[in-house]
Amino acid sequence: MSLHLGPFLPAPHNLIRLVGSGSTRCSGRVEIFHNNSWGTVCDDNWDLNDAQVVCRELNCGTALGAPPFAQFGAGTGQIWLDNVTCSGNENSLTECQHSGFGSNKCGHDHDAGAICSGVPIRLTGSGLTRCSGRVEVFYNNIWGTVCDNGWDVNDAQVVCRQLNCGTALQALPSAYFGAGTGQIWFSYMTCSGNENSLTECQHSGFGTNNCGHQQDAGVFCVVRLAGSGSTRCSGRVEVYHNNIWGTVCDNGWDVNDAQVVCRELNCGTALQAPRSAYFGAGTGQIWLDNMGCWYEGSLIECQHSGFGTNNCEHAQDAGVICSDTQEIEDHFVLGCCV
Repeated sequence: MSLHLGPFLPAPHNLIRLVGSGSTRCSGRVEIFHNNSWGTVCDDNWDLNDAQVVCRELNCGTALGAPPFAQFGAGTGQIWLDNVTCSGNENSLTECQHSGFGSNKCGHDHDAGAICSGVPIRLTGSGLTRCSGRVEVFYNNIWGTVCDNGWDVNDAQVVCRQLNCGTALQALPSAYFGAGTGQIWFSYMTCSGNENSLTECQHSGFGTNNCGHQQDAGVFCVVRLAGSGSTRCSGRVEVYHNNIWGTVCDNGWDVNDAQVVCRELNCGTALQAPRSAYFGAGTGQIWLDNMGCWYEGSLIECQHSGFGTNNCEHAQDAGVICSDTQEIEDHFVLGCCV
């Protein structure tokens, strides 16, 4: 007599995943693989410590949110875990205290989610600024570079967006900012330009490449905020043109112009459009004047007098104050992170 056990599914490489409506590699509905099937986690007592373990397990940085109530849509089938209680230091969700596999009184309208910061990214190297440099990503507790095979402005655009640095001006190959050392994490990046993180793009796989560091990729992003008292979302507006950072004159500068900058930097809405070098006077070039913005995606798409055409002084440098208070709420609605 033969015994038919039914199909056997080989265990996936990762026994945990983030899926659902609006999910990314590092945000979504939490599911674990147990007894040959994927199942969800109930949101009873689900908190940031639990989400932190998920983020660590997936190499997705730190936990930004632990949304309950099927924020990423309701799953189907098994609900594997309930009353999960993690300290936040565990290496796997199944190491945390819980009610037991399959022991719950939950429905899928209580499926738990996690929103992680994603794989950290930075710009470094010779001649760098906050918004230009050699691209490096942090994976498996190691910083590594990106190979320039296939590297283009769409890939650079994702980096600039991820770092809140506006629009990509250039995608620089051949270790323009100097050669890195150690790991080369990515090669053959293929981004559409609309992704929220570099790790959402297609690539050859972490650490899979035949590159040397003389091929390290870099970016120049076009808008930044600087000056005395500046923050990530407030400061003197500066744009990059002809290999030089320069300011914007405040003739005609208003909240519509500031709104384009805030949008470009993923900083919410414009609260104010301060004039008269509110964040201190810049130096060197004044690139733009008589801005006329409305719904543009980038400041340099707006009407203006022409690059370098103005009768201004740096005492007229324009600034912005944006509101990023919706940032975490947007994470919950859009699943913005990788």
